Amino acid sequence: MVSVALDGPAGAGKSTTAREAAKRLGFLHVDTGALYRAVGLDVLRRGGDPADPGDVLPFLEDMRISLKFTGEGQRIYLRGEDVSEAIRIPEASMAASAVSAIPEVRTFLLELQRELARKNNVIMDGRDIGTVVLPEASVKIFLTAAPEERAMRRYKELLAKGAQADYDTVLEEVQRRDYNDSHRAAAPLHRAEDAWLCDTTGLTLEGVIQAVVDYVLQKSEGAR
Repeated sequence: MVSVALDGPAGAGKSTTAREAAKRLGFLHVDTGALYRAVGLDVLRRGGDPADPGDVLPFLEDMRISLKFTGEGQRIYLRGEDVSEAIRIPEASMAASAVSAIPEVRTFLLELQRELARKNNVIMDGRDIGTVVLPEASVKIFLTAAPEERAMRRYKELLAKGAQADYDTVLEEVQRRDYNDSHRAAAPLHRAEDAWLCDTTGLTLEGVIQAVVDYVLQKSEGAR
């Protein structure tokens, strides 16, 4: 099996790139960020503080999260409810960043992620795939872009969905999440030593996707 670890900061285009590259390669796309968003959403719905382990850990005891893969891609379920759209609200994003700093949450989701890679050719995107989740991945890529560009992408995405958004606020959230993700004690965001650095600043989405596909084919030749 070929496993591709695609890491990078929030708003770098990891999920879109991984999803489209996986389609072209015939791989399964696993968006691990959605798992943390689901945990964060569940904590918020139950009235807990996503940054407080004392609130979060008891919820893990009966938290059921699963993934289903359809022709349209990954769908995520929380206790049988499809929350694929619900986890995309800004509050769920910030909650995901908070719960991801809790070691027990990362352990809770770790085996689910590794099991998918053992049984399928996968492109798995997140923030610690190449360093923690799949340290022996066949291919490692670190996708990034300037904070201002990532914020603009997110700002346009929110507007396209009809949501109210302010660019300066979105930029502030991106910068805060970058800091939180790279300074957390549990599996902080950083580029694996053997990961290819792909800076998408100024590049078209199509250009990024094709570059990733070409790199995966080059690195994984003979690994299947």
